[in-house]
Amino acid sequence: MTQFLTSAEIAALALPGLPATRQGVDSLAEREGWNQSPLRRLRQGRGGGVEYRLDLLPRAALLAYAARRAGLVDATPESCQAVAETFSPPLDESRDARLAILAASTRLARETGLSQASSDAYFAALYNEGRLDVAPWVRAAVAKTSAKTLERWRALAKRDCNRLGVDRGAARRGKGVLDSCLEGKVGAFLEACIVHQPHWSASHLLGALEKEFPGFAPPSERTIQAFVARMKRDNKQIHAKIANPDKFKSAYRLVGSNSHAVTRLNELWQIDASPADMLCTDGRYSVYVCIDIFSRRLVVAVSKTPSAQAVALLMRKAILAWGVPERLKLDNGSDFIAKSSQRLFASLQIEVEFSRPFSPWEKGHVERAIKTFQHDLTPLLPGFVGHNVADRKVIEERKAFSARLGQDDARAFGVELTAKELQSYCDDWAEKRYGERAHSALKGVSPNARAASYAGKIRRVENPRGLDLLLAPLAGSDGLRTVGKQGLRIEGSFYLPSSVLPGEKVFVRMDPADLGVAYLFSLDGERYLGDAICPELAGVDPIKALAEAKKAQKALLDDGVARLRSDIKKIKPRDMAEALLRREAQDNGTLLYFPRPSETHETPALTAASAAIAGEAVAPEPDNGAFESTEALIDAAMTHPKVVALPETRQQRFRRALEMDARLERGEPLTNEELLWLGGYREGSEWKALRQAFEDFGESALL
Repeated sequence: MTQFLTSAEIAALALPGLPATRQGVDSLAEREGWNQSPLRRLRQGRGGGVEYRLDLLPRAALLAYAARRAGLVDATPESCQAVAETFSPPLDESRDARLAILAASTRLARETGLSQASSDAYFAALYNEGRLDVAPWVRAAVAKTSAKTLERWRALAKRDCNRLGVDRGAARRGKGVLDSCLEGKVGAFLEACIVHQPHWSASHLLGALEKEFPGFAPPSERTIQAFVARMKRDNKQIHAKIANPDKFKSAYRLVGSNSHAVTRLNELWQIDASPADMLCTDGRYSVYVCIDIFSRRLVVAVSKTPSAQAVALLMRKAILAWGVPERLKLDNGSDFIAKSSQRLFASLQIEVEFSRPFSPWEKGHVERAIKTFQHDLTPLLPGFVGHNVADRKVIEERKAFSARLGQDDARAFGVELTAKELQSYCDDWAEKRYGERAHSALKGVSPNARAASYAGKIRRVENPRGLDLLLAPLAGSDGLRTVGKQGLRIEGSFYLPSSVLPGEKVFVRMDPADLGVAYLFSLDGERYLGDAICPELAGVDPIKALAEAKKAQKALLDDGVARLRSDIKKIKPRDMAEALLRREAQDNGTLLYFPRPSETHETPALTAASAAIAGEAVAPEPDNGAFESTEALIDAAMTHPKVVALPETRQQRFRRALEMDARLERGEPLTNEELLWLGGYREGSEWKALRQAFEDFGESALL
């Protein structure tokens, strides 16, 4: 058998653990330093090249080659792996060593031309005298041999080479003190103690054994230590699941690679919150992260504490940027299960899925996104406090040292950012760094590119103000109120509703920008009933406001009880407040009045919210005898002031045209009236002149 092979010959053998191409073998030889070994030689003969001695091959490959040459074993990678899986390390080593000796004995017979029996006797004598060059591990496994032993091994190998394996410790294994503990109550008790108190020492466990089993002769501490080590090694998954659930979840739980398969943009969002690993000038903040599973885009919102209001702000930010999602995946946090959050999701017709308690892997995408945020952005920011206990310990020690030097916490931690500045960094990171970075789950495509390539429809909210009202805080914990004789009691103040009768229940939202007004809806939140005002908070004389309300209600009551329910909803306290303010403004000059805008939305709740913003109560159709509007009721008691609307300037018209152009570029639809106006305006000289000036001088041309 030749002792030297070329790269091509080694590749052709397809030995386990070796490349199957000549280029691969050449690369392996370069990496492993074969070309600098004295076992490398120049090839003699046509073509030249180099040859490598078999001793340079890895052990597994060398044994497979020797066995194959001897015709004793099928040494393909698959068969070697299958055989290896059935053997323990002692069996593997003894079997491979005996196969190597048999191969060497057979090779000696072929090279010398002796019979196999004579060659075996000669080989055994050389081997026992240490005159044969064999690998140290072979010599360690087989110290001596004989011709008879070689003959017996060869017969066993022809029937089943695996029978050559010998495990000399098998006879003793399972019969020691340690193994007897494993099989009885003592072993079960020790396992329970280890799981219950993983930090107990061998001395502690011995004490527990003596107390639990008074007549038992305890083993030594060394035996107990070996028992603990073997128990943790052989049952590491089970031990981790019981003693360290977090480690089990992160290291051993099978979660798969795509447990939330989606096919559409905004089909599924996941949301979660976590304290930021940094400090701001006014303390530590939490970050809410929303991820769209289809595109992997992120929206990050900074909040002082987790709350339903923070969830609403995150939803507003994500909806205005991306559109309305179909489904949400959330955990069971109080901020997500709050009534206001649930009403918001229902109002927007978003399906909500909650993960099981203590099962963060069920929303693993957002968990991973939060970890990426914490490790990619926060270490770059001033005020970083570390990711774990070890990091924080170093920073706390630095803080304690700074305190001895007279420094405050802000200087010790390098705190500089306000919450607003942190939010700005979060937005830039999510959009420009994370959003533009290639994502492995998207096959190398960035989240922004993935979203831009989507050609399907996206549900959008056209009127942000209507969405704002759906996000407005509720009156009290659930927003439900019953109208009393004094009105609606909210936070110690009374609001006067003229469109709802005393005794009726309503759903109330507050306007954060105007505490003097409350918006009233039906109990399902899908029908707007009107406003209620608090005269004190609205800046209106309460006596005059009450008098005006009584006059309006008296006019309706005089018109007949039959029309009471339909007509009474036409009285809007906000109109009464405006009427009083207009009367006082009449003495001081002309009052300018701007009507509120109104737009239509998709869901009943959004439609009701838009109606609330527009001031249009949804009520049954009145009889012909009903008043046309609340203005008629108020005008019956006072002189209506003159109302003049400001004319639109040429600069305002040009800006309106620019805004429509921008909406068209974003793919937002325009009404027929807007399209007709824009088409005619573009043909006029005013558009052309202002456009030229705007291109030359920018915003200064429109001042």
